Amino acid sequence: MRYTRFFQTPIRGYQYLSRMLPGSCRYYPTCSEYATWQFEFNPPHKAIWASSLRILRCNQLFAGGVDYPLTRFTPQRCSVLCDPNHFYGRINIRYWLVPMRQASGMAVSAHRRHLRPADPGLYYIIKDLHDTHLALPS
Repeated sequence: MRYTRFFQTPIRGYQYLSRMLPGSCRYYPTCSEYATWQFEFNPPHKAIWASSLRILRCNQLFAGGVDYPLTRFTPQRCSVLCDPNHFYGRINIRYWLVPMRQASGMAVSAHRRHLRPADPGLYYIIKDLHDTHLALPS
């Protein structure tokens, strides 16, 4: 996106300052990380709207929990995907896009009930663990 850095700079500043304070976000990923991912994958007007709604939900009236951001994505044609790795090197994976599929017995959070159960264009954005600063156990 064109304005990604413009919108992400204040969020990064807030994240730097909030490391000195105790954690208080009721969701995973945190509200600031959620906003960062939104601005990276969605247009600014949609990212501002989704991030604002998320911040308003981050209080004692909502249970919290895992709430990954959503994005619209159209996969490439099969002919492009079947091509072997033309870079012949290691691929850096920063995010995983997981299709949003609602199973018949799966509970849906209150703010996502307006979405159709199996929208083929909606994907959850999940950050790869190897890209974070946390060391994984061996």
